[in-house]
Amino acid sequence: MVNKKKIRVLGLMSGTSVDGLDIVLCDFELIENKWVYKIKSAKTYPYSVELRTELRNAEHLSAVNLLLLSNKLAKLFGNYCNHFLKGKSKPDFICSHGHTVFHQPAKALTYQIANGAVIAATTGIKTICDFRTSDVAYGGQGAPLVPIGDRYLFSEYDYCINIGGFANISYVQNKQSTAYDICCVNLILNYLCSQLNLEYDKGGKLSRKGSVIEPLLKSLNSIRYFNQAPPKSLGKEWVVKNIFPLIEHKKYAIPDLLATYTEHCAIQIAKCIKSKASVKVLLTGGGAKNIFLVERIKAYTSAQIMIPDNKIIEFKEALIFAFLGVLRFHQTPNSLKSVTGASKNAIGGAIYCP
Repeated sequence: MVNKKKIRVLGLMSGTSVDGLDIVLCDFELIENKWVYKIKSAKTYPYSVELRTELRNAEHLSAVNLLLLSNKLAKLFGNYCNHFLKGKSKPDFICSHGHTVFHQPAKALTYQIANGAVIAATTGIKTICDFRTSDVAYGGQGAPLVPIGDRYLFSEYDYCINIGGFANISYVQNKQSTAYDICCVNLILNYLCSQLNLEYDKGGKLSRKGSVIEPLLKSLNSIRYFNQAPPKSLGKEWVVKNIFPLIEHKKYAIPDLLATYTEHCAIQIAKCIKSKASVKVLLTGGGAKNIFLVERIKAYTSAQIMIPDNKIIEFKEALIFAFLGVLRFHQTPNSLKSVTGASKNAIGGAIYCP
């Protein structure tokens, strides 16, 4: 029987940047009505070039082949978990975000692959997955879900911003959590780098060499989404429709496109936070290691942009999805209607027992 006040969880996160699977083993304990966490161990398992290609093209697969990919990915996740846990104490359960293929909340659709039943069968450990669909069923965006973790685990910051495939923000205003996707970041930056046979722009060095293309920057910043009020969220389908047509011009050099898109991201991110010296902003995700992007964000705000240690930078989302599983175990809401626009707070997560 799991001790309900102290739980050990294995969190899994596969993001839209398609770089690999983040795994974090962490303990959660409820002390004087406050949740406290400790990361025991963490690791990223990079995806092969072949798997990255499969995941990037997953939305074009037939229904049968998509389900086969879901099982294949889940088996891989399970094997990674088994390798990771060698010599370590067994967690009470695994919490897996899965890998998003479709996210169209306006159509009441969100779909993450990596079958939880296969993960449970492969590891012999209870697995919680499919965190978004309950919220969507109640009319919500199904995203972002990280804010409830920010609220309980990182309350010392005024804003929490994670920069991965997409940048998202969360904060508490008038005692209510507010959060939304700001813009697409690494999904586009990595795509541009792939044109030069690079995985990503390390530290933003290539972006720094480029020059901003002012007409393109204006077009990017003029996209209607950026002036919409939350709740709102983004998916790859939106990016294909709204961003790719603007950046796929052969007349532009890749460094210039990178510089321009980085500037666009910096403007949109800074626009979302109060520009006061007393404001503390926690910046995590792969984008926090993009030195040039961080510099450009700082150029647009006087808020304190705080970069934590590497474990938090790289594994915060996996940590929070582990925490969402803890809340699911306690049958406590783990998605907030004030964030997603749903008709009620939802308890998301399907549970598979081995």
